[in-house]
Parts: sequence; structure tokens; C-alpha cells
Amino acid sequence: MIAPATVSPRRPVPTHIPRPEYVDRPGPAPYDGPEVKDRETIERMRVAGRLAAQALQLVGKHVAPGITTDELDRVGHEFLCDHSAYPSTLGYRSFPKSLCASVNEVICHGIPDSRVIEDGDIINIDITAYIGGVHGDTNATFPAGDVDEESRLLVERTEESLRRAIKAVRPGRQVNVVGRVIESYAKRFGYGVVRDFTGHGIGTAFHSGLIIPHYDSPYYDTVIEAGMTFTIEPMLCLGTYEWDMWPDEWTVVTKDKRRSAQFEHTLLVTDTGAEILTLP
Repeated sequence: MIAPATVSPRRPVPTHIPRPEYVDRPGPAPYDGPEVKDRETIERMRVAGRLAAQALQLVGKHVAPGITTDELDRVGHEFLCDHSAYPSTLGYRSFPKSLCASVNEVICHGIPDSRVIEDGDIINIDITAYIGGVHGDTNATFPAGDVDEESRLLVERTEESLRRAIKAVRPGRQVNVVGRVIESYAKRFGYGVVRDFTGHGIGTAFHSGLIIPHYDSPYYDTVIEAGMTFTIEPMLCLGTYEWDMWPDEWTVVTKDKRRSAQFEHTLLVTDTGAEILTLP
């Protein structure tokens, strides 16, 4: 089982890099702008998305037994700062690090710390770049060393569930089509589908208020429109989707302590489907 370890001091961001408005405030200002973005905002989001994807790719290459999650945070932090981007999680509702590192039974929002990654672990890295006044948000789950077959399949199938969900995005459909596709696929393998942490609208706001469910729910009936930008980020579990939260008020772990995997892209809805903005 994963246990809390030592969290190092917050890493500085060069003063010339613009910060999101919420940094070191209790929370972000409410977003009251449109979910459908104009062309200029979309172009800026392409830049932020590509940079986040490159950061994720780089951090993923460093995932290996023997490295700490704090060192992975350093790699991601320095890459973003070197490219004049602000790590969106740093200072968001007091989150102390520049990415989330969620190991094994941690579903999401794991705080990078001094824990050393062990052979056979799976690690989700969730990183967001803020540049040009907009955010690009992406994550992926990486195996460390020799991962058992059950975990390997969980990771592969979670990524496949994201691919299938992206293909289901079309203007005129309701956002709950995303959850319907993910849950119907996950059920084949008996996986739990996390309900309480969702995809979200994104742009000038890190989280706009638009909710993208990963399970089948008629409640989420917002109609998808061309020009919308949002994330899809399914979290699938070997066992239950029920969870507990650590005292740090961030780290979410499966209630049965079985493993969880997650993948995420930021998407732009087009006239015929979806364009992935978080590709390197």
C-alpha cells in the first residue's frame, strides 16, 4: 500500500512567467465565459496543449524503479518553466506541486513526494501548462519496470476507453455519450469506473464548470457544440470505484486499495468530431 512521504519545499517559478489568477488564493474566480471558444483562444490552447503533452512525454521517459515522484515533479516543473509556461497545479487551491503523481491505488491528485517508485508500480502523471492565458491539461499512466499482467491490461484498457470516448464526441450529442461509451467498455472487464472525478471544460479557466462524466448518467445532458474545449480523463479501477481521501485533502485512493489507471486529453470539438489538443 502507498503511504504519505516527505513533500519538499515548493519550487519557484521565474517571475517573468504569468501566473493564473487563482495562484495562492483560496480558489479560482468563478468562470462565466462561453464554453464555445473563439478561433484566437483555440490557437492559444493548441500551444498550451502541445507543451503539456511534451512535458508529459518527457516525465514519462523518467518513470523507472528507483526515482522519486518528487524528482518526476522537478522534471516536469523545469520543462514548463524553460518554455515560459506556468505549471497550472502549483498553488491551485494550495496544491504544492507542479504535477500530480498517482501511484498504484491512488486514483488521482497524488502529491509528488520522497517515495521511491518500485519495480511493478504504475504511475499516473497529470500535468497542465498555462501559457498565453489558457490551460492545456493531459495525463497518462506509465508502468515502472516489470508490471504484472492484470495491471498492464488495466493501463492498456483505460487508454483504449479514452480513445473510444473521443471517437464518440460529435456536435449535437449530449456529453453523457462519453460516460456511456467508457462505462460499457469497462464493464466487459469488471472494472470500476470512478464517478466523483470527471472531465471538465477548460480554456482561460482551468475548470470552467462544464462537467464531462465518465459513467452513464442521463443527468449530464449538455449538448456538445463545435468549438467547445474540454477534457476526457477516465479513471478505471480493478475493484470498486469508491474512494477515500488522505488527510492532505488531495490524495484520492481506492477504498479496497486495488489499482487504478487514468488517461486524459484536452479536446476541441470540430464540425465532425474532436481534435486532440494535447499531442506532442
